Amino acid sequence: MAEAARKLSEASDVTLFAHINPDADALGSALALGRALRRRGCAVRVSFGMPELPPFSLRDLDGDDLVVPPDEVPAAPPVLVVCDTGSLQRLGKLADRVGATIAVGGDVIVIDHHVSNTRYGTLHLVDEHAEATVMIVLRLLDELGAELDLPTARCLYAGLVTDTRSFRHASAATHRAAARLLEAGVDPEATTRPLLDTHPFAWMNMLAEVLGEARLEPTAAQGLGFVHATVRLAHSNRLRSEDVDSVIDVVRTTSEAEVAAVLKETAPEHWSVSLRSDSRVDVGHAAAACGGGGHRLASGFTAQGPAEEIIAAMRKALDEAPLLA
Repeated sequence: MAEAARKLSEASDVTLFAHINPDADALGSALALGRALRRRGCAVRVSFGMPELPPFSLRDLDGDDLVVPPDEVPAAPPVLVVCDTGSLQRLGKLADRVGATIAVGGDVIVIDHHVSNTRYGTLHLVDEHAEATVMIVLRLLDELGAELDLPTARCLYAGLVTDTRSFRHASAATHRAAARLLEAGVDPEATTRPLLDTHPFAWMNMLAEVLGEARLEPTAAQGLGFVHATVRLAHSNRLRSEDVDSVIDVVRTTSEAEVAAVLKETAPEHWSVSLRSDSRVDVGHAAAACGGGGHRLASGFTAQGPAEEIIAAMRKALDEAPLLA
């Protein structure tokens, strides 16, 4: 932490990345740290491999216009900070900037809380026990002596409330961190509602169709139950990515299933898959077996092919995944 703070204190130009299809933790981490560095006089840009613009629900976090499209990112940034990204593959079209930065002697600082992080940088602030990457960023801001003003606190709070499922998975230390953010002026209702509790009416129709085709397999996942739903392109037409991503939070409420999965079609027979476990099955291990990764209770992967084949691969991976105490 001290070494990362030293390098960032000395930097005059810093590029910060979030992963593709950034969520509140990834983008909030990059924006919070980016704001602090800009206030110190540093040239700062924030970017991600796709899509071209941040999710609609996160755009208000970028009050300083730090986000730039991928084609405005230097080929070899002198200092690169990658937030909430477990592997190079999660950077999409910007992945080549990591190797290019290292090749010219630059620093690549990786800030992450995923247990599956592959340590692809030159300096790693990886804490798998942190509930969100913004928790690590907050510690780094303290190390930098940065002011915790309201816009910065909002970025951090957005990542914290979403990655802890509204503090369902939060330690005492995390609640104390949240208290600091509230004391900095964050309005929890105004910040949380657009992130978790706001959808267009078309979302309800999509949800009805998708849930009507969901399937429960009581004997799968080592007899603990597996429920899965599939969001096809026809279902998600004209909906925001965050609306589609929220389906997993509905499916996972199935009481008869330890594990829930949602397949989201991003192109014909191209899938982004979200996996969640209540407490017993290590879905991070299962996701890794399918080419992805993440946490023990929340993970994901991408895949190509018929949905039935993807589900069959998940079924096998779940039957072989370690059980948690």
